[in-house]
Amino acid sequence: MAELKMLIADDNRQITSVLAEYAKNEGYTVVTAADGDEAIGLYRKEKPDVVLLDVMMPGRDGFQVCREIRKESSVPIIMITARGEDFEKIMGLDIGADDYIVKPFSNGEVMARVRAIMRRISTGEPEEQTFVCGNLTINPENYVVEIGGRPIKLTKKEIEILWLLATNKNKVFSRDSLLDKIWGYDYYGDSRTVDSHIKRLRAKLDEEPHEGWEIETFWGVGYKFAEKAADASGEKD
Repeated sequence: MAELKMLIADDNRQITSVLAEYAKNEGYTVVTAADGDEAIGLYRKEKPDVVLLDVMMPGRDGFQVCREIRKESSVPIIMITARGEDFEKIMGLDIGADDYIVKPFSNGEVMARVRAIMRRISTGEPEEQTFVCGNLTINPENYVVEIGGRPIKLTKKEIEILWLLATNKNKVFSRDSLLDKIWGYDYYGDSRTVDSHIKRLRAKLDEEPHEGWEIETFWGVGYKFAEKAADASGEKD
């Protein structure tokens, strides 16, 4: 089994040093960056399996780095910040981060979250399966979504949401249920996180014409993937 690699990007050398030691004890090869530009360069050069990304860094901040990485990869990203405002957490998750940790934190907690994310990746999606509905194709193993043969660029979280909804056709998932199944374990988010992801997912799916399927909103309840015509009983945002 190939050794996993972690990129830690933080301008605080003490934090990167300690986290690097914990990660090495977990079996990771570690590369570190002290600013946003270096983080992007190292990401492209080293192709890490997971990224720990500080929000406040010199040059490009963590949000900008996350956006840049998400243009080309669904690699797991955990954002780290000294500020815990809800709007920052929501923004980080909306642009594609998988988790969000607020300083001060225990290094053991960080590694526990890394383990949880990597465990979900290795066991969360069925292997070698493809979902097809009308002109929609989802390959969760390779993180590929196509409509009419055209690839749709989605984040890892958006693909996970789409896969969960699509493979449970006509089942309504509450916002809390989606938070639990997609973000998992001890994420203390709120329903706005789910709503924001669904809104962005729909906007990307709607870039290509599609009929016979839709993500529907059930007001006050949640969302479902409906395989039906446009006169569905649910309403779309």
